[in-house]
Amino acid sequence: MSEPAVQTTDPELRARILHGIGELLPRVLKRELPEIPENACLFDDLGLTSAGTIELILELEESLDIQVDVEQITEDDLRSVTKLADYVAGHVIPED
Repeated sequence: MSEPAVQTTDPELRARILHGIGELLPRVLKRELPEIPENACLFDDLGLTSAGTIELILELEESLDIQVDVEQITEDDLRSVTKLADYVAGHVIPED
């Protein structure tokens, strides 16, 4: 039996996503943020809401000119800044 395909993420894209999250979070949250630790919990530490999460992903798509498949996103994918970056990097929809 063959191994399931492991989805590899582009480290450069992931770095751009992390940077984008850092840039966009203060705008989405409508407040200044100090340095955002990568392991910061989006909901508990930063106070992001469900609606804010959608806004953040839409803003990321626009700023990085990507499309993200959010069909399979789970609560765990939204647990921290790094988890969200990993999800987005792994679920970019390739352009036709």
